[in-house]
Amino acid sequence: MSELTDLYQAVILDHNRRPRNKGAMEDADARADGRNPLCGDQITVWLKLDGDVVADVRFVGQGCAISQASASLMTQAVKGKTRAEALELFERVHEMVLGRTPAPTGPNGPLGSLAALGGVSRFPVRVKCASLAWHTMKAALEPGAASPSVSTE
Repeated sequence: MSELTDLYQAVILDHNRRPRNKGAMEDADARADGRNPLCGDQITVWLKLDGDVVADVRFVGQGCAISQASASLMTQAVKGKTRAEALELFERVHEMVLGRTPAPTGPNGPLGSLAALGGVSRFPVRVKCASLAWHTMKAALEPGAASPSVSTE
């Protein structure tokens, strides 16, 4: 289990140090802002939709390593997914970080690298850090939402 924990820590550190899909999006179809007032994490998520498919997703934010890594992982996971698939993925990740469902046992499981976020469930104060980007993405996907804001409080 130690090797798996080390792998998950490496995934979090890698995505924090070299976040994927970070930067603003000028021609976004949807946008949402999120904040975690408890620790100061802030994020903006932009989505470019092609019909019902998330064609592109970007984020800008500041916060702890977990919040930034989770945002980076989220962008990779939802790109190319339909709205319904992205929302289903939100539910699966949310249940995992809350500890309601066990984290998959390896990066080759059904959630891939997202399984690295599963360890957060052991640290309740960090759950909001890991879920902020996901709640923000979900808010951006809400039909008719015009620049909604979400808070983890």
